Amino acid sequence: MQRAILMVVTILLAFVVGIFAVRVVQASDPYVKTVLSLKGDAVQGHAIFQINCAGCHGLEADGRVGPSLQGVSKHKSRYRLIRQVISGETPPMPKFQPSTQEMADLLSYLETL
Repeated sequence: MQRAILMVVTILLAFVVGIFAVRVVQASDPYVKTVLSLKGDAVQGHAIFQINCAGCHGLEADGRVGPSLQGVSKHKSRYRLIRQVISGETPPMPKFQPSTQEMADLLSYLETL
């Protein structure tokens, strides 16, 4: 019984440490930090989306080649949205490196969906 309790405590501790480590990495990324400090403009973000994203995600972000982005900010954090856009880690989505203000604008637009 004590062994089971020790295992559960160890797993919970590893989980908490993992979450803390992710937060530290997120907070230390200068690009992300800057984006999150800026006030985005959803109208500008919509224009950026139309030029760079609508070809795959649809004019109204309702999906096409890429998935629908309707409600995306309800299940992805701002950090994860930024990483998704700039990383290129989910092919066939290309790596996209908007300026920090453009990314803040794009986030503001995505939050309206």
